[in-house]
Amino acid sequence: MRVGLFGFGKTGKAVATVLLQSEEADLCWVIRKTTNLQHRSVPEFLGIKDDNQGIIFSKDECTSAELFEKRPVDVIIDFSSADAVLAYGEEAAKRGICIVTAISTYPEETITYLKKLSERTKILWSPNITIGINFLMLAAKILKTIAPYTDIELIEEHFKNKKEISGTAIRISQTLCLSDTDIKSVRAGGIIGRHEIIFGFPHQTVRLIHESISREAFGNGALFAAQNLMDRKNGFYCMEELLIPYFNLK
Repeated sequence: MRVGLFGFGKTGKAVATVLLQSEEADLCWVIRKTTNLQHRSVPEFLGIKDDNQGIIFSKDECTSAELFEKRPVDVIIDFSSADAVLAYGEEAAKRGICIVTAISTYPEETITYLKKLSERTKILWSPNITIGINFLMLAAKILKTIAPYTDIELIEEHFKNKKEISGTAIRISQTLCLSDTDIKSVRAGGIIGRHEIIFGFPHQTVRLIHESISREAFGNGALFAAQNLMDRKNGFYCMEELLIPYFNLK
């Protein structure tokens, strides 16, 4: 599976590390905003021994059409910015290149644009693409369906300087039909991210907890999404749709 990666910040570097260490993925190139590290080898820069010749390019170095023609890929993984897909989306869809985007928020018009592109290719959008958090949301949704009368509390914990409410916590609250005001936030030290959903039954308590240990978790999720998206029909997908088949334990 030939992969192109948009975004090479802290998370992008962690995602690239996971892709390089995977036997299923061939990281062909990385696109970043600046010219820093331009034409450097990704494995060499990250200190990973790999025959992969993934090269770093700046976003203004060539057009998307030129990039896809000279360095074709099967799937794009996007950890860059909300406007990046507007530059490459049309050319990717034209070639049937799958798109996995983990951008946290998109304007409504961009979501509409993605859905239009998905008529010609497969697109998955997940604001938090870790497998664990998406499993947590799906499990919580199932539990609430089983026992709609339970009390539900939602707690999110992050590093001290994070001011806004966790976007993932907001997504969880929406999934469970809660209000954003029901979210309880904790800010302390260097916590990467922890989300806890408490289900209070009359005679028992169920706690669902997800804790991020390192950013490589986003790489694992993106790789899972890419692998499971390849054989799907054209369309606009979320992680829940890719996970549901795994709940069939027969």
